[in-house]
Amino acid sequence: MSDAYCNDCKRNTEVVFDHSAGDTVCSECGLVLESHSIDETSEWRTFANESGDNDPVRVGGPTNILLNDGGLSTVISKPNGVTSDFLSSSLGRWQNRGSNPDRSLILAFKTIATMSDRLGLVATIKDRANEIFKKVEDQKSSRGRNQDAILAACLYIACRQEDKPRTVKEICSVANGATKKEIGRAKEYIVKQLELEMGQSVEMGTIHAGDFMRRFCSNLGMANQTVKAAQESVKKAEEFDIRRSPISIAAAIIYIVTQLSDEKKPLKDVALATGVAEGTIRNSYKDLYPHLTKIIPTWYAQEDGIKNLGSP
Repeated sequence: MSDAYCNDCKRNTEVVFDHSAGDTVCSECGLVLESHSIDETSEWRTFANESGDNDPVRVGGPTNILLNDGGLSTVISKPNGVTSDFLSSSLGRWQNRGSNPDRSLILAFKTIATMSDRLGLVATIKDRANEIFKKVEDQKSSRGRNQDAILAACLYIACRQEDKPRTVKEICSVANGATKKEIGRAKEYIVKQLELEMGQSVEMGTIHAGDFMRRFCSNLGMANQTVKAAQESVKKAEEFDIRRSPISIAAAIIYIVTQLSDEKKPLKDVALATGVAEGTIRNSYKDLYPHLTKIIPTWYAQEDGIKNLGSP
């Protein structure tokens, strides 16, 4: 699922794509935002009589301007129905012996695509991560460094620049064994390299607690009204000088809002869903506590109910 602006809801909501009808539908009100969309994915259709290893694709892959040949290289294969052929096998062998300057890039792009799919990221973020890695790779200075950490850091920076940030912990969960510390070092290294290339500071985008609310609330299976209250509370919290990370504030507000609802969530569950330690959530709760009557929307909880909350 991805976000799009709904004219009925008057805000960005999650949308669902109906592949059979080609419709893009708002998940909250059911409004069809776009109909009869063109499916640009592969057409899995074959006209061959043989079965087995025949590739049903009738066209090649998409062009890629980041590759030297644009992604339009030719692969020599054996004729259909022939187990061994001297000419084709010799040509194929010589082709494999030739050095492909894009081989490392292709493997890196595949790894980034796999990580993006596992995190449910949109194609624009994946493409931005590919561009960042290409710039770093062109400088030939990343040799000897942890490649998995470099790729994960490229994806982290791309998420920040596209205003769809992910926590380092989320990136680390799909980073093929790279640790948070390694990804953090790789991120600093990449930013430094990009600044040297461009001659100016790299714009990373500002992280707000609201950037994580919808995803964290979804992980907890919270009701729509509770999610709405959490989102409004986060916006109000930005008006106060609360010196905590946006992720910690988001986790603390989710915990507070759920305690004011009929479906209370244990602190342990909130910590697991957000990736924030229980002690950090408690400390953030402590900093938010004096301002709760101004942060929590009145339509969701009255002042008396807020005061009845347990002291952190």
